[in-house]
Amino acid sequence: MSGRFVRSSKYRHVFGRSTRKDQCYDNLRVSRNAWDTNLLKVNPKHIAVNWEAGGGGAFAIIPLEERGKLPERIPLCRGHTAVVLDTDWNPFNDDLIASGSDDGKVLLWRVPENFTVRPEVDSEEIKDLAPVGKLSGHPKKIGHVLFNPAAENVLATASGDYTVKIWDIEAGKPKLTLNIGDIVQSQSWSANGSLMVTTSRDKKLRIWDVRQERPAHETNGHTGAKNSRAVWLGERDRIATTGFSKMSDRQLALWDIRAVREPINGFKTLDSISGVCMPFWDDGTNCLYLAGRGDGNIRYFELENDKFEFLSEHKSADPQRGVAFMPKRGVNMHENEVARAYKTVNDQYIEPVSFIVPRRSENFQDDIYLPTIGVTPAMSCSEWLGGKEAIPPKISMASLFDGEGIKEVSGVEEKPTGSMDSPEPTPAASPKPTEASKATELPKKTPEPASPKASEPARESTPVAARPPPSMKDQGASMASMVDKFADGEEEGNVSDDDDSSFEEVSKPVERPVRSAAAAESSSPRVSSPLRPKEVETKPQPTISSSNVPSPVTETPTPSTSVPLNDIEEIKNLIAEQTKTIAEQAQQMQTLTAEIEALKSKLK
Repeated sequence: MSGRFVRSSKYRHVFGRSTRKDQCYDNLRVSRNAWDTNLLKVNPKHIAVNWEAGGGGAFAIIPLEERGKLPERIPLCRGHTAVVLDTDWNPFNDDLIASGSDDGKVLLWRVPENFTVRPEVDSEEIKDLAPVGKLSGHPKKIGHVLFNPAAENVLATASGDYTVKIWDIEAGKPKLTLNIGDIVQSQSWSANGSLMVTTSRDKKLRIWDVRQERPAHETNGHTGAKNSRAVWLGERDRIATTGFSKMSDRQLALWDIRAVREPINGFKTLDSISGVCMPFWDDGTNCLYLAGRGDGNIRYFELENDKFEFLSEHKSADPQRGVAFMPKRGVNMHENEVARAYKTVNDQYIEPVSFIVPRRSENFQDDIYLPTIGVTPAMSCSEWLGGKEAIPPKISMASLFDGEGIKEVSGVEEKPTGSMDSPEPTPAASPKPTEASKATELPKKTPEPASPKASEPARESTPVAARPPPSMKDQGASMASMVDKFADGEEEGNVSDDDDSSFEEVSKPVERPVRSAAAAESSSPRVSSPLRPKEVETKPQPTISSSNVPSPVTETPTPSTSVPLNDIEEIKNLIAEQTKTIAEQAQQMQTLTAEIEALKSKLK
């Protein structure tokens, strides 16, 4: 065998396909502000891009179908008195967007019906969009805005006043405040909207129980001086972070929210490029996409067994400053597209990049398009504030593929996984359930440390008693059956099971009978030892000691012995037969041992 094993994965051959320049969104003026955000946000209907505009801040909304070169003058979303730093689309309303600005204000915008960036009017008569709502409460700039993925009308805003405020946008008031203590560099919600992870300039990774307004866990994150990012891995109890080491190497880390003291398997070094890695998680394929800010590459990994397995990398000579990923319900399933990224190029145009699973079939691929989050919230803002936890209902991707519209899938869990609830402090809960849960955990945990301890003294205290029970014939039969299994070429899983369960147990007795067979030719008392397991299996060992069998043999020449001569002759004949049998079995064992060693060398 060559010794090389290829990991099985449906996404091992996923490739990124660029878009022709005439199908991109050209003639843009992307904001050149140095604040570290993604600059873009996208949903199945529109793209929002931070705009380089004078006289206050602005951003542009571009319908997805309006590709090509845009006019010199397009309608913008104007209303901020300073540069726009971040935007976010409402996950349950594709026409509602929130924007945060350097002026400390959050504005809400609604895209009108039949909105276009190419209105059939003179450029001087083009009207900009006006906000439909305003949220005031932060005294300093707002660098990040992010809607809750499960609750309706819940928005998180991170500000330069070192706080994150949670808003009820329908009421227009902040309901909760998280005191971070430093500039927030990134924030990400859990799938059920109850927890939030933040990274900040003080190099701390915090997991917040938002409604308790306090961190459930806090630990040291990436130690580098540059910004770090965090993303919640969908409905899992895992978080991925990107950042830098003290030597300015880019790093990737995976965290368990129940034990965030250290990342799982430590910090993984990616490369020495200076640009921030922007992470994006695809819950349908369990893939993490890392887009480098300032370079043109997008690499992607698959999460398997708490390890990021590298899949491939989309390389481009055109560097990107901003990247956004399309929600799953907006991908093109007819081309087996599992993800689509939108990247800015030279601050002048936006290029879509499709990540495609290469398959020839034109039918719906149900194994790569699992049900995904739809447009119906799991709860209202008041229910969320009251403590409700749920995941929004999922929709069928097959119905979108067939053009039947959005159809919710029945039977999907409305509550998050139990592991996601574990870090949340619940002091008000009744003591009985917690005691019962502890009682149920104890039987599971105690056998694990007890089993190795119990097995170790068994090996040390009774080494002799553990070996004799299998007789020569039983050992020969087990060895023969093993050789048959190797010879028959069964599956690798069966071979490994035999290797782990029986091969080591048989290999120890293999050497011992060879020695006993050699000793059998010189002395009869050792020859008789293989008879013990057959004659007495349930009797105590003193009755089968080696002195009992040879004693009549040594006493046969004595005329005063009380044993009849016929019995002595039978014992002699029995010993002679056993001697021949042992010699034959010893030869057979040597042959089997040689064959197994040969098979083992072939398997290696």
